[in-house]
Amino acid sequence: MAPKQSKSGLIVIFLTVFLDLVGFGIIIPLSPYLARQFSASPFQIGFLMAIYSLMQFVFSPFWGGLSDRVGRRPVILISLLGGMFSYLIFAFSSSILMLFIARGLAGVFGGNISAAHAYIADITPAHERSKGMGLLGAAFGLGFIFGPLLGGALGVVGQHIGSEPPFGLSFSALGAAGLCLANFLFAWKVLGESLPPEKRKLTTSSNVGKRRRVQEIITQLRRPVVGSLIFVFFLSGLAMAQMESMLFPFVADVFHWDLKTASLGFAYIGILMVFTQGYLIRKWMPILGEPKVLSIGLLLFSISLFAIPGSTTVALIGVTMTVLGVGNGMMRPPTIGAISLLTPDHEQGAVMGVTNSIASLGRILGPLIGGYIYEHMSRGAPFFLAGTLGATALCLVLVEYKKLPSTGRN
Repeated sequence: MAPKQSKSGLIVIFLTVFLDLVGFGIIIPLSPYLARQFSASPFQIGFLMAIYSLMQFVFSPFWGGLSDRVGRRPVILISLLGGMFSYLIFAFSSSILMLFIARGLAGVFGGNISAAHAYIADITPAHERSKGMGLLGAAFGLGFIFGPLLGGALGVVGQHIGSEPPFGLSFSALGAAGLCLANFLFAWKVLGESLPPEKRKLTTSSNVGKRRRVQEIITQLRRPVVGSLIFVFFLSGLAMAQMESMLFPFVADVFHWDLKTASLGFAYIGILMVFTQGYLIRKWMPILGEPKVLSIGLLLFSISLFAIPGSTTVALIGVTMTVLGVGNGMMRPPTIGAISLLTPDHEQGAVMGVTNSIASLGRILGPLIGGYIYEHMSRGAPFFLAGTLGATALCLVLVEYKKLPSTGRN
């Protein structure tokens, strides 16, 4: 039986994921600013954005497996302290190398998302599981809104002050470090352990924590149904990463939007994702269940991606982004919820670690692939490819449809 759900625990987990995404999002609008201050090349700027996801890809299975053995609480507390130190290094960076170190450390401790998902799985009953995952989805959406806006706003402040190191970087990173510290103190006081010792013993004697990362990923991908859902998560994440990285140049080339206007467009998508995952999912899941919500979300997501190249007016791009935000918001909670429901309690951390590691891989590859085909093929090519990836994910879901759990439905 799942432990009693704790509001304070949910708040800490929400803040942990939110801060991870805020830190990730801060980098996006500051990229040109960083290039000026540290004479970074475009490739270095791109890799600076990718190194966070690369480290998250490598370390997510480690943190997830560790949380299966020692519990969720210590892993989450360690990650919060580690995140705080990474932001402090970022704030006082005086070279591009220090920025790489800071973002790499942030990615290492950002792998805590697997422990966060496992914590939600521990404290929510089966019929509430996907709705609980929707809370983390809302944290993703809010981070997607506030990260770029905060980074852009404080970057402008830094430009006006014109100091070395840049005050824009210092303000944003120090603010994030302060939030991590406050979250750590709050978690230390109120966050209880969600995984009882008797369940941890099942994992302690196993070899899960000793397997090589690639081996663990292959093992989980081979699991019936669960492997298909993890691959669906990868395909949808890869498609989303391509869209995110290429939407800025697309709206700049087609509509001549500046950074401020494009950032507001991204904030609009984030608001829709938060509203969908934090509110609509809770209304629709009891009526439709996980399989239908996931299928509808993937359908809307794919259609919107195919529609982006043809959205040549502001009104059309507005409609397309609305469909995209709602569709994307409908995908994540039922996917993670279904994976969790199909996984034994003592393997939640390991499976969530692999799932989020695979998602990080998508965030690494997406911008690289999208940027290359945007430059060498056409403006619409990244979105057509992303739409094809989304449609492929939908086909996989339909193949496994009858095997998917629907415990969220009344």
